[in-house]
Amino acid sequence: MDCWSPLTMDDEFEKLVIRMNPPRVTVDNVSCRKTTLIKVDSANKRGSLLEVVQVLTDLNLLIKRAYISSDGEWFMDVFHVTDQHGNKLSEDDVAERIQQSLGPRGPGFHSLRRSVSLQGAVENTAIELTGRDRPGLLSEIFAVLADLKCNVVASEVWTHNSRMASVVYITDEATGLPIDDPDRLTKIKQLLLCILMGDRDKRSANTAVSVGSTHKERRLHQMMYADRDYDMDGADCGSASERNPFVTVENCVDKGYTVVSLRCPDRPKLIFDTVCTLTDMQYVVYHAIILAEGPEACQEYFIRHMDGSPINSEAERQRVIDCLEAAIRRRTSEGVRLELCSEDRVGLLSDVTRIFRENGLSVTRAEVTTRGSQAVNVFFVTDSSGNPVKSEAIEAVRKEIGLTLLHVNDDAYSKSPPQERGLLSLGNIFRSKSEKFLYHLGLIKS
Repeated sequence: MDCWSPLTMDDEFEKLVIRMNPPRVTVDNVSCRKTTLIKVDSANKRGSLLEVVQVLTDLNLLIKRAYISSDGEWFMDVFHVTDQHGNKLSEDDVAERIQQSLGPRGPGFHSLRRSVSLQGAVENTAIELTGRDRPGLLSEIFAVLADLKCNVVASEVWTHNSRMASVVYITDEATGLPIDDPDRLTKIKQLLLCILMGDRDKRSANTAVSVGSTHKERRLHQMMYADRDYDMDGADCGSASERNPFVTVENCVDKGYTVVSLRCPDRPKLIFDTVCTLTDMQYVVYHAIILAEGPEACQEYFIRHMDGSPINSEAERQRVIDCLEAAIRRRTSEGVRLELCSEDRVGLLSDVTRIFRENGLSVTRAEVTTRGSQAVNVFFVTDSSGNPVKSEAIEAVRKEIGLTLLHVNDDAYSKSPPQERGLLSLGNIFRSKSEKFLYHLGLIKS
């Protein structure tokens, strides 16, 4: 009796095709004067686009332009990239790492993601938290972990639409090893859940624990999506000119695609955020064109459901718009940027966030890393009502923590409203239908 189901046979055939046709990567530093071209050709599989974008993002490369085509059994992606300073990639190990990671001699898409994701994350216990955001919440979380003899070696915290999501990497304070004792992990989860629940959370808070590697930013998107942070529910999210990207969703009837177009101020990792969201919503990107060579970014995706059908209802169309807007806003950093660099020690985060709370500061986003013996942390803070922080409060915090340890960098994430004229001129690029788009796709071979 044949025990192979049709689905299993399809999966095995897909794996065979991929093994026979591994990704081919070309890194071209000659064709374009301002950017490095990275071309990826491979047998098509679900998630290929996200895998490639994730690798480029983890290498801190800026994608200035991209052309994507994956209609059929093969996909071809072309990315114009620069480093963080807007320069072409130098002939060093960066290009080699991309080649090794995605090329036929490399171990595949997943290897680089593990090597360049959160430093040390593979050897730590990851705690995932979601719940209602409120002033002082982060301080309480870190205080509980310190009391439980857990050392926080890294963490990332996002807040959006009154919700909070965080991935916290911990080790045992005494041994520096991952915490894998089931009873201890249960206690940690229970106490953190009590902190998250509070007495005002209309939705359920949640905690989860995993030992091993996890891509923190992918998980944060998934956690906030599962927590329905895209459901505004009358929440005040700022003025449209300041916060809202412009997203449209239309069906291209003659080609059977749904066309998703968006324009918003450009920033690092924007493409990852949108591709991640479309993938997690179970859509397949067949074609895409992306431009981000100025202060604004324009992206257009030709998508279908996994069964090959386009979006077929107004409610679903609006949900895609809401989810993409939320994905873009999650990483938008509100407040003053404070950078803390000091010798790492147990309880450092508990002490620092306590000082923030006692001085009326609320953390809207945080990035916590440990590099050797140094703690390198970034916090974005507002006052307890979400308004800009007064300079006196910032100086009081700096004096208590240490003027040489805590620095203010308020210009790093400038949020100047885009000029309407620039948006309109860039928007004209995306008024074309699929024929013009596919014509542009053909130009990448020239």
